Amino acid sequence: MKKILVALLVLAGVLAAYLMFWPVPVQPVVWSAPADAGYTGVHTPNKLLAGLQVIALNGEEGPEHVALGPDGKLYAAVASGALLRMNPDGSGQEVFARTGGRVLGFDFDAAGRLIAADAIKGLLAIEPGAGPVGGPGGPVRRITVLADRVGSDPIRYADAVVVAKGSGRFYFSDASTRFGPADRGGTFEASILDIIEQRATGRVLEHDPATGATRIVAEGLSFANGVALSADEGALFVVETGRYRVWQIAVAAQRLNVATAASSPQARVLFDNLPGYPDNLMRGRDGRIWLGFAKPRNPTVDQMAGKPWLRELTLRLPRALWPVPKSYGHVMAFTEDGKVTAVLHDPSGAYPETTGVTETADRLYIHSLHAKGLGWRSR
Repeated sequence: MKKILVALLVLAGVLAAYLMFWPVPVQPVVWSAPADAGYTGVHTPNKLLAGLQVIALNGEEGPEHVALGPDGKLYAAVASGALLRMNPDGSGQEVFARTGGRVLGFDFDAAGRLIAADAIKGLLAIEPGAGPVGGPGGPVRRITVLADRVGSDPIRYADAVVVAKGSGRFYFSDASTRFGPADRGGTFEASILDIIEQRATGRVLEHDPATGATRIVAEGLSFANGVALSADEGALFVVETGRYRVWQIAVAAQRLNVATAASSPQARVLFDNLPGYPDNLMRGRDGRIWLGFAKPRNPTVDQMAGKPWLRELTLRLPRALWPVPKSYGHVMAFTEDGKVTAVLHDPSGAYPETTGVTETADRLYIHSLHAKGLGWRSR
């Protein structure tokens, strides 16, 4: 009996030492999480997002970003790294390109090139020409790396991009300068590490294709995510996923640190203390901007905001015990002055991680990190 007790004590000591001292890749900092008001007010739950129609993607999944191209086709970036092209009803599906990375956001420039924010490769340009057939991998197109660093600093996690029609410049987010999907096991894994750490190293970049120069517009964001331009293209709307908010930042800003932006006329928080983790931004019709929420907030995560050591300990637990929020469908539309014009929910979370919305004349296409198909509903 004594030997068993000693063995149990030794085992408990080893477990305690592991939970306290085993190396983890994060160095969490204290931050102040705002009190979550939950799904109240304009975010009162409904079922307007329930029962989506789903377009099968021939075995592909995770249509993280979806957009209509200049050719009238629907394009979707999926988890395998492929960019799919199809008719708006989902017919005629084909692989448009494979970058060898993972495209999370894209837009089209005046020449019809697909400008992609690839989480592994950086900012890319993909030519619209048909190109030779590349066998089962799909067509081979000319893919150019426009930017994979700012000066000597690598772009670790290119996330979303928007093209300014007037200037022709490209604005894109680098979600984290600490954790990149290439060396952290994927986009989801790297995002978890960055949001747990809360060192707010995300930034917004501008690339000028005329000069090839890339500069920092703003920094100090906790997982910089979706970006959209104002109608006059003088401001950017930028999602800060890790702090539950959306910023409005002047495109003319020069390395503006949002941590000290309270006194700056070049930046303001448009939405604060949102009830979920905001993700993609997409311009819709009639002046609307659509925002998707990847997950609802988790009270356990907020309660650990002031306890960095507890967040370190969490990463030493089996992944099944991490406080990952449940699935919940939630998207919203707003105007540039911050008025919410539409909110759609699916409390069942049947269509997982509703990261964004693409609005056409007759449909809303719902983006997702892990869905097995592309969800849509009539407008």
